[in-house]
Amino acid sequence: MDPKRDLLRHTVATVAYRASRAVEGAPANFAGFAGAGRTPAQILAHMGDLFDWALSIAQGRQSWHDSKPLAWEQEKQRFFAALQAFDDALAAPEPIAGEMEKLFQGPVADALNHVGQIAMLRRLAGCKMPGENYYLAHIVAGSVGEDQPAPVRTF
Repeated sequence: MDPKRDLLRHTVATVAYRASRAVEGAPANFAGFAGAGRTPAQILAHMGDLFDWALSIAQGRQSWHDSKPLAWEQEKQRFFAALQAFDDALAAPEPIAGEMEKLFQGPVADALNHVGQIAMLRRLAGCKMPGENYYLAHIVAGSVGEDQPAPVRTF
C-alpha cells in the first residue's frame, strides 16, 4: 500500500475515534444546543457531508451537498457510515482520483476541527466529556465505526 494512503487511513480512524468520544454519552438535548453558532447536530451533519465530498473526490466525481441535520442518533449513524465509505475507498486496490495531501488538508482536517468544536460545545452545554491521552489511544486504520476501544488513560 501507499504510505500516504496508509497515513490518511490512520487519520480517518483518528477522526472516528475522537468523534466517537465527542458524541458518546451526550444527553439527548445536546444535539440542539445553540450556545455558539451551529448546533452539534448541524456540525455533525456537515462532518458527514465532508466525508461524502471526500469520497466523491476519491472517485473522481467531486460533488458537494449541504445536508439538513437528521435526528441525533440518525446523524451519528450517517456520519460514521460516510466515514466507513471513504475508508473503504482508501482501503480498496483501485486508484484514488484525488491527491492524498489535498484530501487531508481539505475534508479530513476540517472534520478534525469540527470534532474539537463538538467537544467544546459539550463543555459549554454543561455535559463535559472526560479528557483523554490520545497519544496512548488504540487507534487502528480501518476502525472507523462509532464503537471504539475503551480509553487507555483518561484524566
